[in-house]
Amino acid sequence: MDWFIETVKIGLATAIATTFDDNIYLTAFFSEVNRTFRPINVIVGELVGFTALVSISLLVGRLLNQTVPSTWTGLLGILPILIGLNNLINLYKNKDDSAEDKSTNLKRNAKFRGFESRRRSLWDVLCDRQTYRVSAVTISNGGNNLGIYIPLFVSSSPPSLAVIILICYLAICTWLFLSYTLTHQPNIAFILSRYASKFFPFVLMWLGVRIIMDSESYRLF
Repeated sequence: MDWFIETVKIGLATAIATTFDDNIYLTAFFSEVNRTFRPINVIVGELVGFTALVSISLLVGRLLNQTVPSTWTGLLGILPILIGLNNLINLYKNKDDSAEDKSTNLKRNAKFRGFESRRRSLWDVLCDRQTYRVSAVTISNGGNNLGIYIPLFVSSSPPSLAVIILICYLAICTWLFLSYTLTHQPNIAFILSRYASKFFPFVLMWLGVRIIMDSESYRLF
């Protein structure tokens, strides 16, 4: 059970560090719902986009596992460390302007209260172009996610990988629920996005170190 507990810790750290900022644009999307753009579009679009990121990471990870020794692929753990350092630096650059913009947008969108609409089938939602507007934002916002998922997936065993991916999906569902709720609580969303993000660079750097240590890549130096 030790491996499971350690995997859960890594999965939680990964999920929170890579998906928490999703709640910002998800809250904005939920605030824009109308008769044709419904909450289900946001939910399905986010899940489709996130699944695309996971699929790409799994595919690249599988190719690397088949062609490169694990001690070398473990060096990819440097990517989360660099991303964490970059995020840490960016926290002190234009943070006031970006935070104010987000707060203003959330407060403006929170005035919307939604419309009644007919129930739509999942197929209709999947065929709706507006669903993929959300997916496009999720994928474009997930560039850093790839830099974290790929080295993590490469260094994880199949059972650990299944646990980590499951936790990430549970995190996405949690953010979807919270973002929908926070649509009418923009001040809370603003506080979370401004202060919680300060911890994530350190979580990313910790994940990078774990990947390098677990893969024994440090022995190459």
